[in-house]
Formats: sequence, C-alpha cells, structure tokens
Amino acid sequence: MLRKVRKTTSRSAVTKDDNKVEAMFQGYQDPSGDTIGPEGVERLCQDLGVDPADRKVLILAWKLGAQRMGYFSRAEFCSGCRDMKATDLTKLRAALPGLEDEVAMPSAFQSFFQFAFRFCLTEPRQKIIDVDTAVQMLQLTMPHEAHLPGFTQFLQDQTEYKSINQDQWTSFGRFAQEIRPDCSNYDESQAWPLILDNFVEWCLNHK
Repeated sequence: MLRKVRKTTSRSAVTKDDNKVEAMFQGYQDPSGDTIGPEGVERLCQDLGVDPADRKVLILAWKLGAQRMGYFSRAEFCSGCRDMKATDLTKLRAALPGLEDEVAMPSAFQSFFQFAFRFCLTEPRQKIIDVDTAVQMLQLTMPHEAHLPGFTQFLQDQTEYKSINQDQWTSFGRFAQEIRPDCSNYDESQAWPLILDNFVEWCLNHK
C-alpha cells in the first residue's frame, strides 16, 4: 500500500512539472506553429536577461538539442527544460551559468563545438558556412582560445576561401588543442587541411 501511494505521488509531481514547462513554452510559442520562433526566442532572451547574440543562448540551444537556428520546437524546449529541471523562467535563468560550466568540460565542448557548425546549416543539403558566419561562431564557441584572434583575422584578410566546411572546422578545433600559440610544433606532414597550412604561414609572416 505504501509503495502504491509513493508511485501515485511521483506521477503527480511529474505531471505538475510537465504542465509548468508546457505553460512556459506556450508563453513564447509562435501563434502560427508548434514552435518558439524568432520573435519568441527574442522575448525569451529578454526575460532571461541575455542578449540573443550571447554565447549563453547558443549553449542553451545546444542543451535543448535545437535543430534550427532561431527556433525551438515544443519537443526540444519541453524535453530540454525538464532534463535541466528548469520548470519555470526563474529556474531556467538560474541554470544558464551551470551550462557554461558544463560546456567547459572537454567531452561536452566537443559536442558543443560540432553542434555550432551544424546549427548554421540552414538548408537540408548545405555542407558549408560562409567565412563571416564561421568567424562569428568561432568567437562564440571558443572566445578564450589563444589561436582565435589570429585565425579570425587570417580568415578576414585572405581571399582564397569564401566558406568553411565541417572538416576544416573540426580540424581547427583539434589545431587549437594541440598546437602551441607560436605554432612551433605544427607539422605539415600530419595532413592538416590546406587552410591551416596557409594560416600557419600567415602567422609566421605576421610575427
């Protein structure tokens, strides 16, 4: 009998939390669809006290498993918030600093870094992102990376590459982890993408 009472209480608690998350979703839901669209995301950011272009918003999108930039589906938002135990706006706001700590862990960062590239792909068959977008996303994903100022400047200075593919993106993530700030341990024979060979040459010429 006692065990049965506990199960009933647990189900009630879960249902109550589900209702709270659903109500939060509906507060930002696009009237024309089953999503939170760009306007709703902007209002959500205002209520959370963060700029829509802030790194925290990208991390939140990663945590919610968002598939489309500027949109949160009902399933993404509600499932993600339940997982974070963020059943209302106050709890969601309080969860943001913890997400920053989480993504600082190496395994989580790799997931976040790869997500950031895929998040920029707006068409089903799209496999590249333009250089300006790549620069913006790199600044959001790894703002304190030692190679970042040089690499983003290189991307903006050069004219050979108009876009970045996922292999180049992933390789720069590995480059950032493995190569010293002065590039003294860079080895072209390790089959780095040509864009990184060019970047190292650019660095040596700009010392």
